[in-house]
Amino acid sequence: MSGSGGASAAAVSSAPPAQDEGMTWWYRWLCRLSGVLGAVSCAISGLFNCVTIHPLNIAAGVWMIMNAFILLLCEAPFCCQFIEFANTVAEKVDRLRSWQKAVFYCGMAIIPIVISLTLTTLLGNAIAFATGVLYGLSALGKKGDAISYARIQQQKQQADEEKLTDTLEGEL
Repeated sequence: MSGSGGASAAAVSSAPPAQDEGMTWWYRWLCRLSGVLGAVSCAISGLFNCVTIHPLNIAAGVWMIMNAFILLLCEAPFCCQFIEFANTVAEKVDRLRSWQKAVFYCGMAIIPIVISLTLTTLLGNAIAFATGVLYGLSALGKKGDAISYARIQQQKQQADEEKLTDTLEGEL
C-alpha cells in the first residue's frame, strides 16, 4: 500500500505546478485565505440552511457543507490531516490552471443558489464565489503598461500601411 502511494506522490510532484502563471506570492496567499474563509462561510451557512423542514433548503445546505469540505481540501489540506488523500488532492488542484479553478469554484458556489435562492445561500456562497473570481482575475494576467501597448499599436498600424501600399502598387 505504501509503495503505490509513494509512486503516485512522486508522479504528482514531478509535474510542474500551474501556479507559476505570474501570480505573486501575496496574491496566491490571498486566494488561499479567501478559499478558507469561503469554506468557513459555506459550512456555517450550510448548517443554518439544514435547520428547516423545507427539502430544497436542506439540499442546498448539504451541498454547501460539501463545498466547504472541498474548498478546505483544495486550499488548506493541513486542515484535513485525518484524511489520507488530502495532500494528493491538494497537489493535483495546485497543478490546475487558474481559470480551471475559477470555473470550478464559481460553479460550486452557484449550484446551492440555484437549488434554493435564499439570503443564507447567497451570503454563504459569496466568499466561495469571490475565491473563484480571484482565480479568474489571476488567469487574465497582469495589466500591460501604456508604452508596450502603444508599441504594439504602432506595429499594427505600420503593418496595415504596408499592406495598403502593396495593394495600391499592385493595382497600378
